[in-house]
Amino acid sequence: MARAPVPAKTRLSAQRIGEYLTAWRKLQSLTAQQVADRAGISRDTLRDLEKGQTTVGLEAFLNVARVLGTLDRVVEALDPYETDLGRARADQVLPKRVRP
Repeated sequence: MARAPVPAKTRLSAQRIGEYLTAWRKLQSLTAQQVADRAGISRDTLRDLEKGQTTVGLEAFLNVARVLGTLDRVVEALDPYETDLGRARADQVLPKRVRP
């Protein structure tokens, strides 16, 4: 099965994320090999992530973010309750209680 083309905005965002990860790594004076080893991935996978390749798995990305000390910020950035919309809609959309 052929892969669908990656939308331009997705591709550009992946490139920016890769640039940011590279900057975080360099700011901490870590080599690519050190980060790859600590994240449990290959040097080639880290290179692909830093170049913004969208084929790198989520686990690899999250492990690199953990190694660089940015994992909590990544998770918090996606928290819907940190947005006005999320807070406003939470009571309307989410169930009042969860049944066991």
